[in-house]
Amino acid sequence: MEFIAGAYPSIPSNLIADVFNYRYKVFVEQLGWELDTPYGREVDQFDHDDTVYVVARDESEDIVGCSRLLPTTSPYLLEEVFPQLLNGMSPPKSSDIWELSRFTSFDLKEGAMSKNGQFSAEVTVELLKETILCAKKYGAKKIISVSPIGVERLLRKAGFKAHRAGPPMIIDGYPLVACWIELSGAS
Repeated sequence: MEFIAGAYPSIPSNLIADVFNYRYKVFVEQLGWELDTPYGREVDQFDHDDTVYVVARDESEDIVGCSRLLPTTSPYLLEEVFPQLLNGMSPPKSSDIWELSRFTSFDLKEGAMSKNGQFSAEVTVELLKETILCAKKYGAKKIISVSPIGVERLLRKAGFKAHRAGPPMIIDGYPLVACWIELSGAS
């Protein structure tokens, strides 16, 4: 397993294109998310020069997981699209709080997935660890995430300190939650 991490401008353009194509296959084709995105590319206004990516590739260099980190000092997904998940709390704006979004670890060679099955057990925990290490390198002390409810359980099971920012809500047919991930002591 190989992990590649860095800010948008430092990632080779062919790898970024592969990430957007992978996200399209996972989120649009597999999970059926209705997103306003170009055919074959899942990209939005939060994919810009301040965005940091962590990409997992297998021995064949096929992407089997990715995550997106955004500083909360710039507009981010939870703040702009899902603020209701914060249960009335103001969206965080701090250089030491980063948002984790577009997290998935699914090997497309394994075939179709269930509606909430965007995770491959072999890759998920390692991708989370790499994502947390990457966020820490950029100065994060906490991560906030818009996630399916299962991610919160996964985080706790893997030993991460995670808790909800508000109660779960059904949005477009998916149970979502804003989830805090504490990075102090996280490896």
